[in-house]
Amino acid sequence: MKKTFMGVRLRRLREERGMSQAALARALGLSPSYLNQMERNQRPLTVPVLLKLNAVFGLDVQLFSEAEEARLIPDLRAALADQGAGAALAEVREIAANMPDVARAIIAMQARLREAAEQIDLISGRITGELGATLAPFEAVRDYFYTHRNYIPSLDEAGEAIGRGLRTGRMAEGLTDRLAGRHGIRVTLEDGAAALRRFDPGARLLTLSARLSPGQRAFQMATQLAFLEQGAEIDRLAAEAPMDSTEARDLLRIGLANYFAGAVILPYGAFVEAAEDERYDIELLARQFGVGFETTCHRLSTLQRPQARGVPFFFIRVDRAGNISKRQSATDFHFSRIGGSCPLWNVYEAFSRPGEVLTQVAQMPDGRSYLWVARTVSHGAGGYGAPVKRFAVALGCDLAHADRLVYARGLDLRNPALATPIGAGCKVCDRPACPQRAFPATGRELHPDPNRSRFAPYSGG
Repeated sequence: MKKTFMGVRLRRLREERGMSQAALARALGLSPSYLNQMERNQRPLTVPVLLKLNAVFGLDVQLFSEAEEARLIPDLRAALADQGAGAALAEVREIAANMPDVARAIIAMQARLREAAEQIDLISGRITGELGATLAPFEAVRDYFYTHRNYIPSLDEAGEAIGRGLRTGRMAEGLTDRLAGRHGIRVTLEDGAAALRRFDPGARLLTLSARLSPGQRAFQMATQLAFLEQGAEIDRLAAEAPMDSTEARDLLRIGLANYFAGAVILPYGAFVEAAEDERYDIELLARQFGVGFETTCHRLSTLQRPQARGVPFFFIRVDRAGNISKRQSATDFHFSRIGGSCPLWNVYEAFSRPGEVLTQVAQMPDGRSYLWVARTVSHGAGGYGAPVKRFAVALGCDLAHADRLVYARGLDLRNPALATPIGAGCKVCDRPACPQRAFPATGRELHPDPNRSRFAPYSGG
């Protein structure tokens, strides 16, 4: 047993028994000064003392178990983080080790607060169609693009005007010339660069990571071009956006610059025409325009120009843990912000079949059905020992548009039995008979009959 300091627990034990320090010391066969030092964490709680505590008081030795501390620490850190309290690990460990009841109380309070906030969001969403709680900056930016159906006309048209004059699939060279000729900016590649893009305005130098593919370099150069040539328009759009914080507006500026970059390297007219010709085959489009699978999916979700609309898509990117890092939509499909996502959705199955394009007809609880296309993507340099980020991306559209997609080939879209019933996440899903339900919908009680409840604490399986 390593040295364990649990003075507060000893003091609590003594207070619960109504004993003085001297009386407890006599009961344990210790000197009062030795016990005093243990209570002040100047001496560790040793195995012999622990055994005496068990013999004298019949205590469960788990009261002083380090396993209990290990269980409390992550939950306590999460509860404090939810409140924006960046407590150091040493401080959290001290609370968990010496004041476990306080730690459990903090965790319970945060759980009740989170549940109340989810209830408010859920009720507010049902009544008004909006979420009532203050949004995190990245969520506010997502909602900005969602409100605009993922189409920003001024930036899209400006980006297309530049992209039309560049060679499709080979835009990096043309953007390098534009940055040099119009702005006096030199582009250089750097091995082992910490950032994908770094701009030094004083030296008029744009440094890009040498790991980037030509398509990725073009995107990064186009993003820098957005700030140089569309800075005023981006500032105007950000200033007019209903954002609650400066951080949200700064994130929106980056999002708008990235949107412009996508419009440059995938010009609207040429891209939507190619998409229709190829029946929205993502891999063929990616190859034709020299970009990746994810970039192609992202651009497909923005094709909502009134005079030349493409299929209205919903685009999402998740990691293995279910965290949603990208969510863009030109449709009314909007996954809940609370309760996670549905495990029956094929975007999660993609991780078990890496590199393979998966299709799924899925039906939401409101009866609307969608055709989904999902595949894994990787970010990183690769190579032995090099870190690689892996995600799954999914592109979906209402079933009414599915016959325009190559991915509908061979599917009987009129057969209702083909659809997989999915939901927006267990806490907001109304499917009581779902075999994957993890917990009841927010605001609903567990069924009191254990033979009917799907949420027993232990199912034996």
